[in-house]
Amino acid sequence: MGEAASATGEREFRPRAPGGLFPWVKRLSLIELGIFGGLLVVWLLPGLEQPTFWFGLAHGLGFLLLCLTIWIAVMRREAPFWLLAATLTPVGPVGSTLGISHIERRAADADAGRRTGPAT
Repeated sequence: MGEAASATGEREFRPRAPGGLFPWVKRLSLIELGIFGGLLVVWLLPGLEQPTFWFGLAHGLGFLLLCLTIWIAVMRREAPFWLLAATLTPVGPVGSTLGISHIERRAADADAGRRTGPAT
């Protein structure tokens, strides 16, 4: 029993890497960011109660779908836990989009480092 529990625990320390679900997380984040931006615009302009309702509904459903997709990616070890936390901040899709950008930039830097080899 000890070895199986140890193997399960050690699995948590392996690095998380973007996988097959990560492009969907990115797409949903960008779509939700656009919906959120549209909601802010129609909410700020006077007399647009109907578009505000529809953008609000789309944002609510889209945000739930985005959070669920990120949570599944986290459970599949394809996204870090902090991406879900960044999404759940008050700025929502802005946090997830910035987090995805950071993940991609860090992966590109690591890839460039592997191609050039260690610094001498």
